Amino acid sequence: MGVVLRRLVAGLAAIVLVAEAAVLALVHIVLGETTRNQSMSIAGMDPDVMSTATYAMGAGIGAFLLLCAVLLAVAAVRDRAPGTFARVVLVTAAVTHGVLGALAVGLVGWGAFAVMMVILCLLVLTLMLYAAQGAAGAPSAGPSGGQGAPGPQDAPPPPYGELKPTNP
Repeated sequence: MGVVLRRLVAGLAAIVLVAEAAVLALVHIVLGETTRNQSMSIAGMDPDVMSTATYAMGAGIGAFLLLCAVLLAVAAVRDRAPGTFARVVLVTAAVTHGVLGALAVGLVGWGAFAVMMVILCLLVLTLMLYAAQGAAGAPSAGPSGGQGAPGPQDAPPPPYGELKPTNP
């Protein structure tokens, strides 16, 4: 059941991030075209620079979200915890979605906040499920290199309050 849940959540998060990348790229294309067609300018900036920057921002956000989706899809297909680089990228995406969700409440409304929080939950749940899998599934490599009978160093620590027996 745990394997199916991990893969399902990671795959669903990948699909959602691909959809989000497409929507954000489309929004930035529309904003860039609107800026260019209306010859809009803020504080005397060149409208062509503003529309080009809008296109570039859309491409950057889309590429970042597609990278996150690929990392999640690889984790789902292999059923292995993401590596250090992938974890950093996914945590960055989660934090970004949290901040954007907080901003979305005031700027767009509660619907946008809910969407951002669903994506945030999928990212965090994926990271937590794979972290739990890594903690539970990792064999202890003691002094024997993980082979043979477990030694006293491989024993779990005693419960809080109990004294650990010492060997002279």
